[in-house]
Amino acid sequence: MATPHFRYQLHLHGSQLKGLALLCLLLLVLPLGAAAQRKSSSRANRGKNGTLKSITVDNLPNYDFRWFHPGMYVSISASRFTIEQSASYIQNQYVTANSISSPSLGVGFIGDARLGGPLSPFILRFSPGVNFLTRRVEFTPRNYHSPDSIVTQEVTSTVAQFPLMLKYQSDRRRNTRMYMIAGLNPILTASNRRSNPKSNQLQALNSDLTLEYGVGLDLFYPLFKLAPELRFSHGLRNLLVPHNDVFSQSLQSISTNSVTLYLNIQN
Repeated sequence: MATPHFRYQLHLHGSQLKGLALLCLLLLVLPLGAAAQRKSSSRANRGKNGTLKSITVDNLPNYDFRWFHPGMYVSISASRFTIEQSASYIQNQYVTANSISSPSLGVGFIGDARLGGPLSPFILRFSPGVNFLTRRVEFTPRNYHSPDSIVTQEVTSTVAQFPLMLKYQSDRRRNTRMYMIAGLNPILTASNRRSNPKSNQLQALNSDLTLEYGVGLDLFYPLFKLAPELRFSHGLRNLLVPHNDVFSQSLQSISTNSVTLYLNIQN
């Protein structure tokens, strides 16, 4: 059966999707940043005539003097396969393959360790977690006649992730701070959900290694730090498990590609 795809209906491409993701992050960060700079009783801001306009407090003032910060995260991502057609497809044109972005949800823990003194901008982050991952590929037969001819194959897995990241953060400005982050993420499949044999013929390896990089914003509150983060992930392995079926024979390689919004909470 045909699978309707919102991105194709709106004629959106990869670069446009990344732009929309950045816009969504900005729309999320702006109100949070305003709330983090809440008024309290520490720093006074006076007008020209000396009248008191506002008072701003530095939340968690001793945060950077601790070398280790635990926390947790929740993530929402759009994941897909980056696919490459095989020689069989070029010669015989069995089917054409088209990768579809699908939503995924993840949760996990954070451990940040400062590298150097209190003013060091480098943080080593280890954030193991679990991700409920779905990736879909649409296959269109050579003699395409109707949308009912499209066959959708999906790989649905529960995976354990063990990313090791290096974080570079800017100087703190009152209760906000920008940062960049990058690193490698080993991934192991805990279980594969194959509820429908007809739509689960396409299979992927049980282990992967991805290159990840992104940007985020630290928002300091009185009791915790909230950090929305946008991260991009690119798989470094060919995950295709070859079988004697038309789907795997039409492909030469499949690798993971995702855009993820993290909400990190630390104390």
